[in-house]
Amino acid sequence: MKLNTSIATALLGLSCTLTANAESGFARVGHLTELSPDDVLAASQLITSGKVYSLAIVTGPDTPAFGHRNYQMLTDNIYVGDSKSAGSNKLEGYDDLAVTWLGIGTQIDGFGHVALDGKHYGNVPSSEVIRPDGAIRYSIDTVPPIIGRGILLDVAAAAGVGQLSDGAEIQIKDLRAALTRQNTSIKAGDVVLIHTGWLSVANENAQRFLEQTPGLHASAAAWLADQKVVAIGADLWALEPWPGNDDKPDQFLPAHGLLLVERGVHILENINTADLAADQAYEFFFMLAAPRLKGALQSPVHPVAIR
Repeated sequence: MKLNTSIATALLGLSCTLTANAESGFARVGHLTELSPDDVLAASQLITSGKVYSLAIVTGPDTPAFGHRNYQMLTDNIYVGDSKSAGSNKLEGYDDLAVTWLGIGTQIDGFGHVALDGKHYGNVPSSEVIRPDGAIRYSIDTVPPIIGRGILLDVAAAAGVGQLSDGAEIQIKDLRAALTRQNTSIKAGDVVLIHTGWLSVANENAQRFLEQTPGLHASAAAWLADQKVVAIGADLWALEPWPGNDDKPDQFLPAHGLLLVERGVHILENINTADLAADQAYEFFFMLAAPRLKGALQSPVHPVAIR
């Protein structure tokens, strides 16, 4: 089914934003340079039913989060003094204040989030990136909307299970097995999402969800980067196995360093892939726009898939 004229026109407008990054303050860095307006338009042809999938989980005080990260929401009446309303219609207004670490819930990792031996992506020293009041380079507010073709690799189904086991390492052969089973291919500029079934553990046992998780082995992350994908995400809080890759016990989060520092590929975490997997939706139009939070190293996001 072809897109109607109004949808196609809207998507063309979205694609044009990818060519206006200099004027808008966005910076196409790393593999985001693989995305073009033509890629966006080609991805739009994947929309045949109009079904929309929310790929985000709720960010809140009960969302499992790494380490010291926490979340608070404060609400108050916006009027100063004793009055709780204004005007003859007694309109009441309320404001909210979020006090939160940004690495909670469904999120994107920017290139300022990690460094290797004091160097960020492009061999930029941390002294030129990090400040106490926020990043001065690679800030999330400079990441353009990520719009294009998304694919789901259901590695759990390819392994014949509903959920990968604690600490399971996703190897290159597992990715290839999923691609073969689904008759799916990876193209430059794709967003690759991996379904492990692990996110369901968060609702059952938050501590177990965080303690020892399956994930993408560093060699498999490198293989995906070789395909020139722009972002890799999964239904996991760290993308890679936690607490670590079995053959790299001396390295801390090696896939993070490889993707964010060495290869220029964004990481997406806590992606809700369950509905896509249930519908066997392996190829789709993908959209993600991060809040333009100046100085942010990572940020909650609400990615969307459309078929």
